[in-house]
Amino acid sequence: MTSKVDEERKKFEARQTEEENKFNREQEEKFSQFDNVVDDETNEIKADIDTLMRKYDRESNTRIWVGKPKVAISIILAMFSIWCIYVTLFATFLEEIRLTSFMALIILMGFLIYPARKGMQKANYMPVGDIIFMIAGTGAFLYFTMNANQIINQGTRFTWPQIIIGIIGIAALIEVTRRCVGLPILCVAGFFIVYALVYGLTNPAFFGRVRYLVRNLFYTKEGILSTPINVCSKYIVVFIIFGAFLERTGISNFFINLANCVAGRFAGGPAKVAVISSALCGMVSGSSVGNTVTTGSVTIPMMKKTGYRPEFAGAVEAAASTGGQIMPPIMGAAAFLMADFVGVPYSDIIGRAVLPAILYFTGIFISVHLEAKKNNLRGIPKEDLPKFRDLIKKIYLLLPLVMLVIWVSGNFMTMQRAASLAIVLAIVVSLFDSENRITPHKILDALEAGGKSTITVGAACGVAGIISGTITMTGLANDLINGIVTLAGDRLIIALVLTMICCIILGMGVPTTANYCIMAATTAPILIRMGVPTLAAHFFVFYFGIVADITPPVALAAYAGSAIAKSNPMKTAVNASKLAVAVFIVPYVFCYNPSMLLIDTTPLAVVQIAVTSFIGIFGVAAALEGYCFAHMNPVMRIVIAAGGLLLIIPGAVSDLLGLAIVVGCVMIQRGIAGRQKKAAA
Repeated sequence: MTSKVDEERKKFEARQTEEENKFNREQEEKFSQFDNVVDDETNEIKADIDTLMRKYDRESNTRIWVGKPKVAISIILAMFSIWCIYVTLFATFLEEIRLTSFMALIILMGFLIYPARKGMQKANYMPVGDIIFMIAGTGAFLYFTMNANQIINQGTRFTWPQIIIGIIGIAALIEVTRRCVGLPILCVAGFFIVYALVYGLTNPAFFGRVRYLVRNLFYTKEGILSTPINVCSKYIVVFIIFGAFLERTGISNFFINLANCVAGRFAGGPAKVAVISSALCGMVSGSSVGNTVTTGSVTIPMMKKTGYRPEFAGAVEAAASTGGQIMPPIMGAAAFLMADFVGVPYSDIIGRAVLPAILYFTGIFISVHLEAKKNNLRGIPKEDLPKFRDLIKKIYLLLPLVMLVIWVSGNFMTMQRAASLAIVLAIVVSLFDSENRITPHKILDALEAGGKSTITVGAACGVAGIISGTITMTGLANDLINGIVTLAGDRLIIALVLTMICCIILGMGVPTTANYCIMAATTAPILIRMGVPTLAAHFFVFYFGIVADITPPVALAAYAGSAIAKSNPMKTAVNASKLAVAVFIVPYVFCYNPSMLLIDTTPLAVVQIAVTSFIGIFGVAAALEGYCFAHMNPVMRIVIAAGGLLLIIPGAVSDLLGLAIVVGCVMIQRGIAGRQKKAAA
């Protein structure tokens, strides 16, 4: 009897070994079959990065300057960066002088860099109309700069020539914004300006309303020169320049190699590499589309090679790259605005953002793992992975980032001084790497890139100031707040859903900084009126403004990912939204339970909400993937999704019930998988 059992067991093991060898051979054939194709595709994508950026990232559509004009433009951009660092560190002159001179340079460089429309590719050519508009717009702001004391002291007595100068300045800012940012934000600004002139202002004479509007928007701190542009010129610009220097140290490649070492060998390794590397690179770049294109040119072909569907591969990169803007410590430019709006130190913002950011990327990571298991996808062969012993030798590249966090979180110095010292430190650490050493030429290149990136953010912040100023002077914000509060009654969920919809709609095609400024002025006060803590309300609008980059129908990051993956754009956007499910849930959680943002809580409560939320995100991700050890039927997907949501919703009863449901579903799925394996044997 024993010998028969042993014989059967040996036969079973032999069959199992044969099947495993067959599967491994098939996978190896699959990898070898796609190797040349993927390498060619990767090279093709890298060659087309500029084309993709021009298509999906408006600020990449720039004039072509060559020869001496190119050198002159580069010097102007570099000098602008140096001037910004000097002003933010040492200048003691009037704030109005600092802000108007900053805006004058934004207008000047905006016209020099961005053509009136796509396709204007004639080298060293700038139409006469652009030159006239550039001089007039720059001159309008410089007029304020040179006459700041007189303008401040003259009160409300503005002459019509001054009003005309203000109109020219506003028009120039709007045109620069159209060129480098796009029309969506201008449609919003245009709506509020028309509303102010037609209904919002009480002066019965039309020209009286024009006079009042222009004076407030151009000559006071209630419009263009309000909080957004103040924060941009004081903090954001220095961090943008720091990011440009950090990129030139080779830290992006370091992050990608680090992610390969950590997760590349596991099931679906390339997708996990994409999640980790995009989270790390995205917090530095601050651009969803830019990070999707640059990092995705490496990770998306690898994901397709592994066996991921093109729509899924593009979606993974888009979702992870978009989430980079909520990843501490940089978090994109909007985090600095939030610190100023809420009135808390920047170190508080990055500390409270840690748990939600980890939950977001955990949700994506779980989804790509389950997708890999569902389709029997392997990781990257060991011989193709970078060696950790080689990677650890470049750990010094993290020093500028680590020291920046220490300096800022420990309140050792101001944010702008910390960023400036971090720039110097980035140059120093690069000297130890012969491949990425920051030479004088690279210093000029980084300063130029920092100056160029500031144009878009500065223009968007200026228009955001116009929008928030118009809303404030017409009293529309109070009307909107009162209307939604009345509609919602005492039901917070209604106010949250309406706010989410507003953020996503306004965020479609609008830079995160501008979107956040608009929502902070309009909808965040609604949530605060409903009893949501101020910081939680601002985080809520911040997160949903960011997620617009992957939410259909205008999902620019997802469309950029689909272009690289050669997939259907809308299917890629839908997949990206599914992968980013955590960002659609977590903001609701911290509005109901601010413990997730470390507000009025204890360490035990934080641990509890972290553990239950992670398990809950797993349940929701498994439901969306339709897989957990085995394929799920629709009923099981609904049940485990309900259990996951109960775990994410704060409360002891909901946590216990949700835990029971999720664990029960997992055990059932494990049993089904075991029976399927026996049946196959």
